[in-house]
Amino acid sequence: MALPSWEDKKLGTMKRAALWLVTEVGEGNVFTKGALRAAFPETSQIDRRMRDLRDHGWRIDTNREDVGLEPHEQRFVIRGEAVWEPGKGRSKQAVAITATQRREIIARDGHFCRSCGISAGQTYPGTYEAAQLDIARRPVQGAGGAAEVQLVTECNRCRVGGRDLTADLTSVLGAVRRIGPMERKLLAGWMEQDRREFSDLERIWADYRSLPADSRAQVREQLGLEGGR
Repeated sequence: MALPSWEDKKLGTMKRAALWLVTEVGEGNVFTKGALRAAFPETSQIDRRMRDLRDHGWRIDTNREDVGLEPHEQRFVIRGEAVWEPGKGRSKQAVAITATQRREIIARDGHFCRSCGISAGQTYPGTYEAAQLDIARRPVQGAGGAAEVQLVTECNRCRVGGRDLTADLTSVLGAVRRIGPMERKLLAGWMEQDRREFSDLERIWADYRSLPADSRAQVREQLGLEGGR
């Protein structure tokens, strides 16, 4: 089926921006803010209309998500919902998070990323890159079946990597019900402190699992094991 023209002004600006990305830029390619504004000279808030596409599953990275981009560049990573089709592209009514709400959420979450545990300003292991904390909108699957969007603190790395993640509250609650009294007590202690100290052995295991295959094989050889996994 042929796509509508992105120049058709009878369509909404967001729909036209989506069609422009598909037909003029192409998935995986980089475009500049200047090129976007030149394509839509009559729209003063074209940047905002472009960002609205993210609520419909479109991924458009800036230099915050893709360090290889310049500040004036963005990358059209993947197409989402065909918002130009009838019945699609309706507003998700995503409410903007105020500065006060942001501070309250980060304070509630202990001032660290709830996914990897890094704090603001702390450098990622093996890099000189300092973490920045932001607020992610995380769908949470509850007992009723429908996913409810909740807010959580994450660093930029985890927020980008977790965009398609849906948290399964029902599964976690079920797992808690299945564990024994001693495990419940241990888990409750971690929750009270909001942290868990990992042993040296657990850290070695985590580091080993992150190694490429050839490097894992060398570690296995160190332990007298054959091959690599």
